[in-house]
Amino acid sequence: MIFDALIVGGGVSGMQCALILGSALTKEYARGKKVGIIMHQRASHLQDALFNNVLGLTPGTLGKDILEGGKQQLSQSYPDVAQIENEKVMAVLDDENGYKVVTNKNEYYSKAVIIALNYSKPFEIAGLEQYVERHIRANAMKDRIQLRNFNHLIKDGLYVCGTLAGWRSQFAIAAGSGASVATDILTVWNENVPTKVHDKQVK
Repeated sequence: MIFDALIVGGGVSGMQCALILGSALTKEYARGKKVGIIMHQRASHLQDALFNNVLGLTPGTLGKDILEGGKQQLSQSYPDVAQIENEKVMAVLDDENGYKVVTNKNEYYSKAVIIALNYSKPFEIAGLEQYVERHIRANAMKDRIQLRNFNHLIKDGLYVCGTLAGWRSQFAIAAGSGASVATDILTVWNENVPTKVHDKQVK
């Protein structure tokens, strides 16, 4: 299967990135684009989270409910975004048309790949080992990692977002990081015209 953008990881940053990309697929510059998200990876830190301090979330919201609700929101609002379940990414390799993403079950090709995993060790995706470095914002005692990047970009067509991009483990920061990567990709699709996408209430 061939994508224009393929997200690896279904946590906060990955799903937020998918929602923004999905919301743009009706725009002229994004018509015909194929977007996918590989949901199954290592356990998300959201599983045990409780949120009282996130704008727009009802105090007491559980992280595990956000994980499930996010999948439903994505499928209901933007069904053209392919959700790939129960596959683990083994390699992200250079390809003449972008990248080849190899899972334990399939191979996918994409012009852009977004790595949206958490910052815990071990990190065992072949093709990305050379970018692994010590996390710049995490407590050194926790021995967290990040992928070397500049404003989320590792190299042409290869992005990282969330804690693995070097951001702190905070819900709003992770979501914003995923949204930032999505708008960078939309900008590329829109012939490098700075781009964002909003839904507006019809009056």
